[in-house]
Amino acid sequence: MSDCDNRLFVARKPMFIGSNTFLSRIKRRYGVKKAGFSGTLDPFACGVLIIAFGQYTKLFRFLKKTPKTYRATLWLGAFGETLDIESVERIEEVPPLREEEVKEAVLSFRGPFTYTPPRYSAKRIGGRRAYDLAREGSEIALQPCTSTIHDIRLLHYRHPFVTFEADVSEGTYIRSLGEAIAKKLGCPGSLSYLERLREGEFVYEGEKPLDPLKYLEPPENRYLGDSDDLVLGKKLSRESFAIQESGIYTVVFDRYFAIIEIEKSGTVNYLLNKVKLCSY
Repeated sequence: MSDCDNRLFVARKPMFIGSNTFLSRIKRRYGVKKAGFSGTLDPFACGVLIIAFGQYTKLFRFLKKTPKTYRATLWLGAFGETLDIESVERIEEVPPLREEEVKEAVLSFRGPFTYTPPRYSAKRIGGRRAYDLAREGSEIALQPCTSTIHDIRLLHYRHPFVTFEADVSEGTYIRSLGEAIAKKLGCPGSLSYLERLREGEFVYEGEKPLDPLKYLEPPENRYLGDSDDLVLGKKLSRESFAIQESGIYTVVFDRYFAIIEIEKSGTVNYLLNKVKLCSY
């Protein structure tokens, strides 16, 4: 690393390890103390996990992270509460299906998707992950939610396994999508494989450091006043910006950047200030 502690990159989490445990391994490997990740992956799942060190841990809510793309293999006839191979309780014999029938079932889920998240999921309940509570035997009441399946593709069908890819909105549980596809085909189903391929523009490329300015959602605005105002965190006025419409913006100055909000009233607030840009 450089003399700067800030770093943003994509790691690939392996299967059967929690996201927090994986982050601990990353911290030890890089020798850092302040680190975080965005978009928890269930222990069963593998794939893209956005990691940040230092000040960049504050950027997660401002990053372009949607849509998300997943690849999954659905095992027709396999039933278990976790909806994956971590706990298959029984396997029903399912007669082979026509590939066209399978394809129609998969493609029918394009658009709004309403479902109840699985008990064994990373959904938070009272500050704790649902899968932790479920493993303790606690009663869990998860509320139905609706997400969007932007696109879904059948990759191949080799009975009893159906492999598909889906581009989805934030918070979509692919195991629930797999279960719904299986039900449409008239049988139970659990995932035998789940991988997150991308989150928005974030893909795995060997943990190379990323320029955060290329991945921030807020558009860039230009401050017309003295950059020392931003360095010192002074009060700002709307008239000092090239774009004065209300909204959230990224402002770059010297080797730093800030994220500010211009309210409809004209008040300018710092959401983040003096975040150092690092070179690697």
